[in-house]
Amino acid sequence: MFNRTPDFLAIGDITTDAFIRIKEASVHCNLNKENCELCVSFAQKVPYEFVEVLRAVGNASNAAVSASRLGLSSGLVADTGNDQNGKECLAVLKKEKVSSNFVSTHKGMETNYHYVLWYEDERTILVKHQAFPYKLPHIGSPKWIYLSSLGGNTEKYHDEIALHLEKHPEIKLAFQPGTFQINLGVEKLKKIYARTEVFVCNKEEAEKILGVGETDIKELLKKIHELGPKIVLITDGPKGAYAFANDVSFFMPPYPDPKPPFERTGAGDAFASTFVTALALGKSIEEALRWAPINSMSVVQQVGAQRGLLTQAGIEEWLKKAPQDYFPKKI
Repeated sequence: MFNRTPDFLAIGDITTDAFIRIKEASVHCNLNKENCELCVSFAQKVPYEFVEVLRAVGNASNAAVSASRLGLSSGLVADTGNDQNGKECLAVLKKEKVSSNFVSTHKGMETNYHYVLWYEDERTILVKHQAFPYKLPHIGSPKWIYLSSLGGNTEKYHDEIALHLEKHPEIKLAFQPGTFQINLGVEKLKKIYARTEVFVCNKEEAEKILGVGETDIKELLKKIHELGPKIVLITDGPKGAYAFANDVSFFMPPYPDPKPPFERTGAGDAFASTFVTALALGKSIEEALRWAPINSMSVVQQVGAQRGLLTQAGIEEWLKKAPQDYFPKKI
């Protein structure tokens, strides 16, 4: 699609999400409304309302689509099987103007397929990552690499990515770690952390990465920063988000939901990718912090991680209607 390396190149797994809307279930949490469990009847037939299948999703693919809609030349490094599912994922990328030049298709393998148990406005995802023979293609020198969720057999693949970044110091790296990358630990990914320009995760993930319990948010920001990232973003769900850059900590309130969230998949991806894209477009950190929650707000009004993603014009329209106090605050 592009004759050159795109400005924004996301690296991570691509998948299809099958959203199964269920009603006959319950949620059980502890007193702090944490460690919640979705419960359905065991050894029974559990009715569902409908299934909606969304192609070409996953953290990295969501980010690539987000960047494309916001006006950057965008591409994806990912792996698929040569099945119908993979072909349909590639068709979605083409429609979204995301370059698939760096997507590797593997004969005789299946493309990732996840099941999303959707109850009220939250979801529980059944995931299965195919064991692709990951190998970094010749990606050249994009302005930004956006690294996110990959499967469990990718430790050496991360070493390849780190080596490419070492050879190309001009590339800026955004890192939004997935479950495997968090579980892999800081030590094995220390070159990735040290090379990161923008790091994004949620509060619980930050505590897990650092191996700590409940910790003050400013302390979390500084401890992640000490691992190497220049700019650290930590989201805290509907409470808002926090950032650390240039020795200054910020709190960014959420953008008010126009109506109750419909489904929360992709809110974090929208926040992270919009912030990074805004920086790539020349916006300041403060401006990027105002953009990011708007795309998150928009995404949770729709099913899935991509349907609600906005254009620049869409972001600007919501900014015009923003509350007077919708600005990052130093903390």
